Amino acid sequence: MSTLLLITSAPTSIHAWHALGLAQALHTQQEAFRVFFYQDGVSVANALQWVPDDQRNLTTEWQKLSIRLPVCVSAALARGITDEENAKRHNIDQHNLAYGFELVGLGELADAVQSTERLIQF
Repeated sequence: MSTLLLITSAPTSIHAWHALGLAQALHTQQEAFRVFFYQDGVSVANALQWVPDDQRNLTTEWQKLSIRLPVCVSAALARGITDEENAKRHNIDQHNLAYGFELVGLGELADAVQSTERLIQF
């Protein structure tokens, strides 16, 4: 069964951590799944987020999975997150998309919803 994890919760939310936990479990079980970061969930892709040394870093934990990490480009730009290409396109001086994350359009979410058997939103 394929699963789509739609992550809309901010990285400070326990729901965002539950999404990661489920992704790790699915990955360990070698179950088919995809993720999509949308709304406040895109903030996990901000490379400039500071995390105290005594806390786990949600961004780093997602990167450790070595899976595709698509992020809604519009939601990201609205929250001050951009890659180099979009920074140039929109005349933004710097870019801050974390390594391993990828800005994509909502068409990708629509395709994922069409091709999945189970959608879980966090």
